[in-house]
Amino acid sequence: MPQAPDWIADFLQDEVLPEAYRLTISEVAEPLALQLQAMSAGRQEPLVAGVCGAQGSGKSTLCAVVARLLRRRGLRVAVLSLDDLYLPRARRLDLAANIHPLFVTRGPPGTHDVPQGLALLEALSKPGPTRLPRFDKATDDPVPLDLWPEVQGPVDLILLEGWCVGASPEPPDALLKPVNRLEAEEDPNGAWRSHVNAALAGPYQTLFGRIDHLTLLRAPSFEVVATWRTEQEDKLRRRRQATGQGPERTMDADQITAFIQLYERLTRHILATLHEGADLVVELETDRTMHRLIR
Repeated sequence: MPQAPDWIADFLQDEVLPEAYRLTISEVAEPLALQLQAMSAGRQEPLVAGVCGAQGSGKSTLCAVVARLLRRRGLRVAVLSLDDLYLPRARRLDLAANIHPLFVTRGPPGTHDVPQGLALLEALSKPGPTRLPRFDKATDDPVPLDLWPEVQGPVDLILLEGWCVGASPEPPDALLKPVNRLEAEEDPNGAWRSHVNAALAGPYQTLFGRIDHLTLLRAPSFEVVATWRTEQEDKLRRRRQATGQGPERTMDADQITAFIQLYERLTRHILATLHEGADLVVELETDRTMHRLIR
């Protein structure tokens, strides 16, 4: 077997990934990169490739690999995360005061700056520099503008990744019954989940309508997502410790359990329906191994 390129070894080290991730690169990332490269050839506008996956599913890591593969082939690539479009805490406090208290917590549709996302897609299709937003989950606010990375446009391809990228709204009747304790106790009349669904049916569909190719990283069940989210939080805590920061603004097990309930309804809906409209479905194992391409 030929020796892998040095950049893969460096990538695995930087991302603290096991050697087994090489198989994901060869069986998932490489075929996806080749398909996106072929689709982007000869286009006048950037190809927008969506990647959807539940929290902790590995979508950000996969996008980072695909971006490297495409850049090594000479393509200009921008990676945009839906998480980096979260509204500042002050704006979410306004939503909490005027619509529903649950909107103080980032996550569901209604807590992102969708117009900003659409403006970024436009900006990346034109010559000149574009700053890509960054959101700091530890401080629960956007990173200062001067720390946003800059990309030179026009780009050939935009990778848009996020936990609900490409999702469709639920039928109104599906909103009537709470799916967990949080909905039953904190949203008994369904006002919060109805507003979330309406946001998803409106501005988000405009953003998702720009997607030319959609990949779904499909978790085996919602139940494993809480475990993945806990692993994410542990990683965030270690990163903060490595830079001399304390555990403030990271979540303990009980807080994670409550936080995940905000995502449960739409995550279950995505797992049940989005595979029908996705261009590529990758079935994940409970350990997040992604070696099975369904189509």
